[in-house]
Amino acid sequence: MKNLASILVFVFAFTITTQAQKNRKQERPQLTVEQHTDLAIKKMTLALDLSEKQQNKIKPLIASKMAERKAFMEKRKANKKEEKKPTSDEIYAAKSKMLDQQIAMKNSMREILNKEQFEKFEKMQKKRKMKGKKKMMHDKKDERRTKK
Repeated sequence: MKNLASILVFVFAFTITTQAQKNRKQERPQLTVEQHTDLAIKKMTLALDLSEKQQNKIKPLIASKMAERKAFMEKRKANKKEEKKPTSDEIYAAKSKMLDQQIAMKNSMREILNKEQFEKFEKMQKKRKMKGKKKMMHDKKDERRTKK
């Protein structure tokens, strides 16, 4: 009887924590494009010690990047609701567009930043990319666990 009671308590606690985690993900407030842009500029200013002139040059680049990202995410959510899978041509076009944008951003940043700042910016980008890859791998593992 004690074993049954302890198992029930364990199962009950487990279901409560998983429900709390699901609810926490949904409650996160969505920031506007302008808010994302301002935060990104401030982080870059702190990390790279940007001048006012550099901040003003970078702001439109970041704003357009954030707007494109938001539009892409909304399109992706709509396709997910409709359970519509992208074709191989659509995937290729999206990845090609993303890489072109990254090249353009890198060239623009090279023109705006000095050599030291640009090297630090490159390191930040690599670190962010690795963090994203780790998160994606972790999410895939979680997804596989929930399917079983």
